[in-house]
Amino acid sequence: MRRLAIAIVLGLAAWPAAAAADKPAAEAKPVFPPIAPPVDSSKVDLAFGAFQRGYYLTAFDEATKRVEEKQDPVAMTLLGQLYAEGLGVPRDPAKAASWYGLAAQRGNRDAIFAYGMAKVTGSGVPKDETGGILLLNKAASMKVMAASYNLGILALRPVNGAPDFATALQRFREAADEGSADAEYSLGVLAKEGKGMPVDAKAAAGYFLAAAQDGNVDAMVETAIALYNGDGVPRDEKAAALWFRRAAEAGSPIGRNRLARLYASGQGVDKDPKMAGMWNLMAQAAGLRDPWLDDFMAGQSQAVRDAALKAAQDHGL
Repeated sequence: MRRLAIAIVLGLAAWPAAAAADKPAAEAKPVFPPIAPPVDSSKVDLAFGAFQRGYYLTAFDEATKRVEEKQDPVAMTLLGQLYAEGLGVPRDPAKAASWYGLAAQRGNRDAIFAYGMAKVTGSGVPKDETGGILLLNKAASMKVMAASYNLGILALRPVNGAPDFATALQRFREAADEGSADAEYSLGVLAKEGKGMPVDAKAAAGYFLAAAQDGNVDAMVETAIALYNGDGVPRDEKAAALWFRRAAEAGSPIGRNRLARLYASGQGVDKDPKMAGMWNLMAQAAGLRDPWLDDFMAGQSQAVRDAALKAAQDHGL
């Protein structure tokens, strides 16, 4: 499935020209079958216990025993996941889809979702988007939040006409109600852009904050931007710096770049050229170059530049 972008305008008021990577903080991405406990792990406890500890061959053997003994759909789903991810066995989308299909026939909701995604993407089975969507709808009715989220993503694809924002909103809200940070983030994007609802900066900031608190890195960036610009929330440079730091530590190139700029300008944090240089190097390592920051660092002493490089190396560069 191609990744589906929702445009987000990034900008930091009163800053120099934005970095070259001023583009969407992230794309709304489909969620594939996650590595997560089966719905009823009690039926496959030894296999899943091994899976959790990374003993994938043991997990495979134990799940195979459960299938042979009881035709257990939970064990079938686990076997599908092992083949899908190539964990302990060679990656084999066809075998993964086969196990998902067998488990789906026996009513396992995780397998219904996974088999639906396989059909939508054509992974291991002939592509059948209509059939896959039917399975995703069934999984969504069984409270599989990733199914609801992916149905929202599919509704936004302008394949057979204009994006269906009403359906996307419904599905994202379903997934958000089940705890999906990705869905909370997507709702924030739609509220910010006024897609399917009036533009609502306050609602967008609320969705982004909820998603950020639930660990969505792109939402951390959006929360920081909203706080920096006072967009839907009171302007707070220090709080913005905290969220940019969280995003930076989580690996966000934009988070690293924006934190570097804050250190360069002394906004929300004490001005610190060494830290500006460190985070600029970390952003570059993640693929984002910023000529403004490069010029800023070029104006620093060699000692400061050396200290920035040492700090970046100590930080994992």
